[in-house]
Amino acid sequence: MTEVQGSCDDRFSGVREALERHLDADELGASIAVDLDGETVVDLWGGYRDVERTTPWTQDTIVNVWSTTKTVLSLAALMLVERGELDVYTPVADYWPEFVAKGKKDIQVRHLMSHTSGVSGWDQPFSIKDMYDWETSTERLAGQRPWWEPGTASGYHANNQGHLVGEVIRRITNKTFKQFVADEIAGPLGADFQIGAKESDFGRIAPVVPPPRPDADPRELDPESIMVKTYTGPVASAKAANSPEWRAADMGALNGHSNARGVLDVLRVMSLGGEAGGKRLLSEKTIDLVFDQQSDGVDLVLGEPFRFGIGFCLGSPVVPYVPEGRTFFWGGWGGSMIIMDLDRRLTISYMMNRMAPGILGSDRSEAYVRAVYEALG
Repeated sequence: MTEVQGSCDDRFSGVREALERHLDADELGASIAVDLDGETVVDLWGGYRDVERTTPWTQDTIVNVWSTTKTVLSLAALMLVERGELDVYTPVADYWPEFVAKGKKDIQVRHLMSHTSGVSGWDQPFSIKDMYDWETSTERLAGQRPWWEPGTASGYHANNQGHLVGEVIRRITNKTFKQFVADEIAGPLGADFQIGAKESDFGRIAPVVPPPRPDADPRELDPESIMVKTYTGPVASAKAANSPEWRAADMGALNGHSNARGVLDVLRVMSLGGEAGGKRLLSEKTIDLVFDQQSDGVDLVLGEPFRFGIGFCLGSPVVPYVPEGRTFFWGGWGGSMIIMDLDRRLTISYMMNRMAPGILGSDRSEAYVRAVYEALG
């Protein structure tokens, strides 16, 4: 049996057992962390960084967490709300004047944060490498026409939400999103989380391992569908995520690098009423904005029903194991997840390198989350 490292309160032994089972079956390397009422009650890791299983996943191993990054992006925007520098009900163009072009004058910041803006990807031609050029990629978004009527439905802003919200943050603070996270979030909270990764940290990164190929290639579907336009503008690539260029880029939707404990140390501030580790980032009033429902229905990109508040998912039958109530969450391509349960002052974080198939979560994330809730009774 693969050995699991770290600490785990006795009542959460089922989480350790679940991780042990999956490390022997379908995990490669993984980490799980749980905070309950300000105390880290689970901080576990195990497995390997590489498919050859030569390099163990250790306490300081980090990995590209894909769209789990978006939860930190939303936290950053809410911090500016807290400071009185951002109003999510204000047109984006009030902060980013160029964004008014092509019928976007009524798109508000909340639409960017809830995937309802109509700008869910880049008009083609557009490549992954084009995302690395912040100035050009944001200019392209400002010059686009929405693909559907803003505010009428969600269409997951898979690759570009970090550029959209990140440019609003940059216009307000005069800081890149990468720098904002370092200075205003990870630094003050003492969290091992960064947008991209410093070259000095490359040696502790576990490369992501792609999921099985999907049954349907989006390029074989209707090229004019919102789903295809989003997923091909640009086409996601796990291989690209292991490159130095990806790690050097500023992509608040895609390239956060961390582990379960690092993501937990950032996002538990949401579950704990806005304060963690002696640092207050938000008031409860600002956190309540998350629960202002923006959409509820089949997402135009994901093709499944999702209910989005401002910045986070509030519920979906895709992840029935996340309980209802004052709970919000999101995850990354391949199965990573971060869940904030305000009713229980609970935060659950899971990050891994072998990507599973599916839209959100995986059989593995379900096993770990269910084990946490079973322990709570």
